[in-house]
Amino acid sequence: MMMLPAKARLFLLFLCIQILLLAVLYRDGYRKRVAYFFGIFWKGGTTPGIPVVLPFNNSRPGDVYANLSLITKPLVSQHELPLCPDVSPFIGGPVRVFLPHALSMKDVEQKNPLVTKGGRYKPPDCESKHKTAIIIPHRNREQHLQYLLYHLHPFLQRQQLNYGIYIIHQAGNFTFNRAKLLNVGFKEAMKEEDWDCLYFHDVDLIPEDDRNLYVCDSNPKHASIAMDKFGYKLPYKTYFGGVSALTPEQYMKMNGFPNNYWGWGGEDDDIAVRKMGFAAT
Repeated sequence: MMMLPAKARLFLLFLCIQILLLAVLYRDGYRKRVAYFFGIFWKGGTTPGIPVVLPFNNSRPGDVYANLSLITKPLVSQHELPLCPDVSPFIGGPVRVFLPHALSMKDVEQKNPLVTKGGRYKPPDCESKHKTAIIIPHRNREQHLQYLLYHLHPFLQRQQLNYGIYIIHQAGNFTFNRAKLLNVGFKEAMKEEDWDCLYFHDVDLIPEDDRNLYVCDSNPKHASIAMDKFGYKLPYKTYFGGVSALTPEQYMKMNGFPNNYWGWGGEDDDIAVRKMGFAAT
């Protein structure tokens, strides 16, 4: 049997290591990069066995709707349901965010058949340990709202939360008052349910990792600490805008949100000052 020269054996070893590395990257979700790399060397621009991520394909790992088809209603009454586990089995880590063309609210409803009237959801197969209300201030941002709901509903279902989403709309043409809308949302949400956590959520922010649990902590929590528009880091140390989480007790202790900020900005810094007292208590 003919032996390959030493240089050829070394080249084959190096090639095998590269293929193994690409396989690991592919498994961890870097499909586009791997497909692009092989496409450089393949005349057709794509490589057999290396699929390119295409829109409207909800079967690939990383899609926010993946695994939701596994949620089924057991043959027991609501009172006999077990508690949901501490860590949801449907959590998968980073989720792929894409914006479907010509998305409508009807599409969002069809994709989330277990969500009931008023944007309410309870896990059908277990009793959730957490009850979270999402408060979204809104005016003239219909497309942003559709995209957010398209992603947020399955995102929260993967976490096995008992949740409700409240859209607080400001009518008329007066200057927008985000903080006042959040106060209205808190009051209306607490009328319907004894929520143990409230998320105050800008309409144009979509979560990208379902390990970012929409539950409250012992202190007020800033949940949007890494946003793409800021290079996935805080614009300044005390920034508290975007998405924040409070228990009802924390909300009352800090006297809610300031009503006197009209237009965008200012109320976030005020809230950041109000929450500083929690770390010392």
